[in-house]
Amino acid sequence: MSLDALRFDVNLSILFTELPLLERPEAAAKAGFDAVELWWPFDRPDPPAAELDALRRAIEDAGVRLVGLNFDAGDMASGERGLLSRPDGAARFLANIDVAVGLAGSLGCRVLNALYGNRVPGLPATAQRELALEHLSLAAEAAARIGATVVVEALNSHESPGYPITSSEAAFEVVEQTGADNVAFLADLYHLHRMGEDVPALIDRSAGRFGHVQIADDPGRGRPGSGAMPYDLIFQRLEAAGYRGHVGLEYRPTGPSAENFTWLKETI
Repeated sequence: MSLDALRFDVNLSILFTELPLLERPEAAAKAGFDAVELWWPFDRPDPPAAELDALRRAIEDAGVRLVGLNFDAGDMASGERGLLSRPDGAARFLANIDVAVGLAGSLGCRVLNALYGNRVPGLPATAQRELALEHLSLAAEAAARIGATVVVEALNSHESPGYPITSSEAAFEVVEQTGADNVAFLADLYHLHRMGEDVPALIDRSAGRFGHVQIADDPGRGRPGSGAMPYDLIFQRLEAAGYRGHVGLEYRPTGPSAENFTWLKETI
């Protein structure tokens, strides 16, 4: 199978994590990639300029392009899943907007992912939605200055039980309610499949609304071919639907990360 129109990037927050952050861009380049993406890689929303500069240089020196970057999503390791809708995360998110947009803009990155945030016990969902839309609008306004799109992602409830956006329909609703031209859907096909969605059918009817695509196989969140998802068909449908953004590899490697891309060489 040849899929000349699809472009793949590697997520350096889940692959090559056996290496220090600043060594991962070069490792990705050596593995044959010319594009990478990242979750917010710092433990604060506004790291010192020296840390931002070091990451920027590592990406530039490796000769790869940053094509996706998350806004600060809180402490992901402890279960936090974004700050958009959370009053207790508002100050942190607002402090991060210009920093993340500035880093993205300096590297030519045009996709920024804003995770919605977990439910807050005792706070009405409508109040969280109102805050999320306010923050999304501010993020979209800042992203527009660099010609970037802000994307909204649906996660599966098995791994993120407190996250309320668990379907493409729910994510599209947030996108539509924001009303900004540069807000779109991040189609993480692994999460959607795990929630029971018909991924090929979703691509057929809605690929034009995708701002970015990420992949892993289900079950297990491993590389394509390690689970039950029909990735030959999925890639064919993405290409046929005219999707021309990057497809982010966001799966858990088995062993050294560099040994987990044989399937891709066989695919393209």
